[in-house]
Amino acid sequence: MNFVEELRWRGMLHDIMPGTEELFNKEVCSVYLGIDPTADSLHIGHLVGIMMLSHLQRCGHKPIALLGGATGMIGDPSGKSQERNLLDEETLRHNQACIKKQLSKFLDFDSQEPNAAVLVNNYDWMSKFSFLEFIRDIGKHLTVNYMMAKDSVKKRFNGEGDGMSFTEFSYQLVQGYDFLHLYQTQNCKVQMGGSDQWGNITTGTELIRRMINGEAYALTCPLITKADGGKFGKTEKGNVWLDPARTSPYAFYQFWLNCSDDDSKRYIRIFTHFTKEEIEEMERQHDAEPHLRILQKALAKDLTVRVHSQEDYDAAVNASEILFGKGTAENLSALSEEMFLSVFEGVPQFEVPTTILDENCGVVDFLAKHTQVFNSNGEARRMLKDNGVAINKTKVKEDKTVTRDDLLNGKYVLVQKGKKNYYIVKFV
Repeated sequence: MNFVEELRWRGMLHDIMPGTEELFNKEVCSVYLGIDPTADSLHIGHLVGIMMLSHLQRCGHKPIALLGGATGMIGDPSGKSQERNLLDEETLRHNQACIKKQLSKFLDFDSQEPNAAVLVNNYDWMSKFSFLEFIRDIGKHLTVNYMMAKDSVKKRFNGEGDGMSFTEFSYQLVQGYDFLHLYQTQNCKVQMGGSDQWGNITTGTELIRRMINGEAYALTCPLITKADGGKFGKTEKGNVWLDPARTSPYAFYQFWLNCSDDDSKRYIRIFTHFTKEEIEEMERQHDAEPHLRILQKALAKDLTVRVHSQEDYDAAVNASEILFGKGTAENLSALSEEMFLSVFEGVPQFEVPTTILDENCGVVDFLAKHTQVFNSNGEARRMLKDNGVAINKTKVKEDKTVTRDDLLNGKYVLVQKGKKNYYIVKFV
């Protein structure tokens, strides 16, 4: 497989330095991409770079994931108008361990093949430098004029944000040295990144040329946006994380399932391993019957299974049926507490004492007295008579008694009023 051509048809190629494609066609290349370990989880904004490394490995080349333990302590000014908070070493080491576990779902670190993925941390070599050594041995090779010409620097010097500290100004020099170090120790001749990284990456190729007369190369992918111009990967609640403790598998699945048709046609190329022929066939089916959301379902399944598990995917589909389809009481009772709360996140909740279940709790009192699902007994009775109330997805009448057998996960009851109004009753 031709790696550059693979990126090209997937819409993942933005800039490429002359000679890069020829290098890939000539030899097995070691290629690195940097990831800042500023949280203990990756989010889907990182997935573009990770998929570049994944496609690279599938094409027979060697991916190097560089966790920026040192650069994470500085903060990359690219695309930012404010300086970031700096992290201590203990936090960075914890974040790195968590991130490697997530990366291993996309990259093969354990292969015996020569293109097994490698994880490195630039803190391991940058922490050995003294300040004087670095500015003497590395800093002298790049002029301030050269560094000032980078777009990420010019924007900040021209009044965008709060200016730039010397700490941030030095960032491209540190990243440039990373490239030099990997060039010398890992025979790494190519660096990849987002299009906003072009300036930092080419600083590395220039440093390699000036210090050791080496030839290094660069390529970048476009920054991913939504078709409506909005920022990819952001929701009302913020980032969509790969860690299930931060973003539940259900919410993760729903994010991809709810993509627009235009976005799903781009995303399925970028974020999956489906072949061009497979994707084009899915697109034909999708365009013929768009209401079936074939692309969104394929995208959501592929990523949810990869990032989480088949079991999490099956549970998310089951949960979606409960909320949006024809889910049954049996489906509902199969949900874990975490999945149940994730599915019904944001619906009104009432807390009632468990002791009411020992008092022959009739459904009318339950709905109008112990909770405020209905404002009055009369309103509750009318809705019950009209078959408009369900307890745990089962329609009930006025003679229903709520008991401990109705509790989901030992503490919840789900009330549905009409077709779309849900309420959670938590027994405490």
